[in-house]
Formats: sequence, structure tokens, C-alpha cells
Amino acid sequence: MRSRIWILLSVAMASPALAQIGPIGQQLPGVAQPVERVLGGTLESVDRTLGTGVDATTRTVRGAAALAQARIDRIGDLVRRNPAAIERDADGNPARKGELLLVAPDQATLDAARQLGFAVMAEERLDTLDISVTRLSVPRGMTLARAQALLRKAAPDATVSADTLNFPSGSAAPARGREGKASPPLPPVATPVGVIDGAPGRAIPVEAVRGFAPGAPAPGDHGSAVVSLLRRAGVQRVLVADVYGAGPAGGNALAIAQGMDWLMGRGVRVISISLVGPANGLLARTMDAAQRRGAVIVAAVGNDGPAAPPAYPASYPGVLAVTGVDGRNRALIEAGRARHLDYAAPGADMRAMNAAGRLVPVRGTSFATPLVAARAANAMDARAALPAALDREAIDLGARGPDAVYGRGLICTICR
Repeated sequence: MRSRIWILLSVAMASPALAQIGPIGQQLPGVAQPVERVLGGTLESVDRTLGTGVDATTRTVRGAAALAQARIDRIGDLVRRNPAAIERDADGNPARKGELLLVAPDQATLDAARQLGFAVMAEERLDTLDISVTRLSVPRGMTLARAQALLRKAAPDATVSADTLNFPSGSAAPARGREGKASPPLPPVATPVGVIDGAPGRAIPVEAVRGFAPGAPAPGDHGSAVVSLLRRAGVQRVLVADVYGAGPAGGNALAIAQGMDWLMGRGVRVISISLVGPANGLLARTMDAAQRRGAVIVAAVGNDGPAAPPAYPASYPGVLAVTGVDGRNRALIEAGRARHLDYAAPGADMRAMNAAGRLVPVRGTSFATPLVAARAANAMDARAALPAALDREAIDLGARGPDAVYGRGLICTICR
């Protein structure tokens, strides 16, 4: 039955109705609504009818389409509400307004850009990763999309990127009634883990926090939940790069690259990223450079459903792509997709801390990701080879062997 559903979902993703979904970003910062509420109960009804034949398949496909449409609506609303800070790039993705990024440009590319009316805003240097980035301002009166297309044509061999936005891939529900108690922490893990997200609240201890966006570090519920789950999974040393701060254009590619460079400079080699967005030339270079220097990068596949475009950075080669399961080890129906899938981990029917230090229900692939990162750090403590150590721990679910629903298996069942 499961294989039939996923086959039909694949067909639905290729249909004209879904093909119009462009490669735009993910869930908005600060959105605290469970996915079921956003979709008016669509996912809940799908979940209740799984296993009832063709009707269940039809409802699942409709649920995937509804998730994809909800994503489009969220992004459109974000752009409309923040016209001074955000606009769409040449690929339809939300990005910082009026600015393009050139990765390691040569002099000929810079000269061509100046002749077209671009001006150099700043030169950024990621010293640990050995990457240089030039920020260009778009010519006055020109849209970001037009400017990007023009510069790509003038410098076809250059890496020209908009400063695209990335969004959290999970939500925390408001606390209701009694808070409940967290499960006991697992045995301590000495290997440090870096987090690229928002900053955690004061009640959640971390080794270091540094901001890479206006107003950062600024405590938020999403980053707090991610860090609290790492701590519960035994990680003793957590360092956080806050790429959101307080502005509407947080989570941009340059901030993530700067955060990665800072973490690598602090000696962190396991990095958890519960954010998703489109492919980006600067981030592709950043992820590759970090991995060549020994980093294990763990990233969420997002919560926009299987009809959404592949999520990044989870889709970059070598990055460990993580999906989520509920308390009965069923794959989250809202889980997004990547160009590859490595592992599943608990992502629902559990609690984590919000910025105020209260335990709240959480749901999403965001919260599965730090659990896999914690197990990767635990393997590094034991000097075990990765990803082989995780493969040995993984519990095979679904179709025998690696599959598109659970990857190579379920990790960290003891982390709930």
C-alpha cells in the first residue's frame, strides 16, 4: 500500500497542477501553527484513512498538493509584507532585496559587473573555509530578477547568486496546561555540535552564541527547541550561529555561510541545520568546503510535503538528509524531500523547550535533525567511522533496505 501511495505522489508531482510550484523557500520564521491547522485538517484526515485503498491514496495526493500550495501562499505573503527587504530572484525564490553575491570573482567579472551598473557593497572573507564573497548592489530601478539574469549572461562562468532566504522546518505549539516533564538526558556526548538557526532562550545552556543577522542573537522558539533536543540527547557542548536575528530577511545564504565558517573556526565538526531553502551557489561552495575540512553536516528535508521542490542544504552531496517520524514510527505526511534521503528520526509526539524555557509540543523534520546530529557526535566520541556507525544503529523500516520514505533507517529511538 505504501509503495502505491508514493508512486502516485510521484505522478502528482509531475502533473501540470503541481509543476507550476517554483523553487521557493520554506516555513516562515515565527510561525507556530501545526501543519494540520494550516491545512484545515487535511493531514489529519489523510492519516486516519491510510490503509483504506484508493480513497486513502487520493487523499494523500490531495494532502501533498495542499502542502505545496500552502508553501506558495506563505512565501507570497512574506514578500508582500516586506517589500523594502525582500523580493524574488530570477528563479522565483525570496531573497534579500537589491543585492547579489559573487563567489570568488575574478577581475574580469567585477569589471563586467561595474560596466552594467552594479556597485561593490562589500568584500566578505570566510577565512576558515577559504571562500571570498563580493556583495553587489543592483542598479537603481532594476529588479533583482532582471539584474541576476543580466549578470549571469554577462559572466556565464561566474557563481552569481541572490542572497536567498532559508526557513525553519518545524513548529512549536503554544504551551497548554501542565508542562509535563522531559525524558531523562542520554549519556553525555563530548564532541561539540554546532547549530545554524535562531538563538536559544537563556534557560537552555550553550557554550557560545554568535549573531550573523541584524538584531542577532535574538532568542526564538525554533532555535530553542532544536538546542534543547541536542542537550537532551546528551550533547554537552553546543555552539549556535544565529542567522535570523530580528529582521524579516534573516536566514539568508550569506549569514548561513558566515555561521558555518565561524563554527568551523571554533573546531566544530558536527553541524545541525534545521532550515530549508533553494539551491544557492554560495551555500553549495560552503557545504563542499566544510566537508572537505572534515565537517559532518546534518540537515532537514523540510515540511512542505513530497510535492515541494528538493530542499537545500539537505540535497547537497554528502550532507546527511533527515526526515521525521511520529510516536508510532510512521513517516510524517508533511515531510518534504531531498535529492537523497539518509535517515529518519523522531520528529513528532514529543516536547522540547521554547525560548521561555517551557516544554511545548513540537512537530517537524526540524526536530529530527538534531537527534541525528547528536548520534553522529556520539559516534565521533567513539572514533567510529561515519556514516557507517549511524548505518549500524539505523532500524530498517518500510521497504527492505534504503528507501525514499525512511532513508537507510530510523535513528535515535532512545532520544524521545
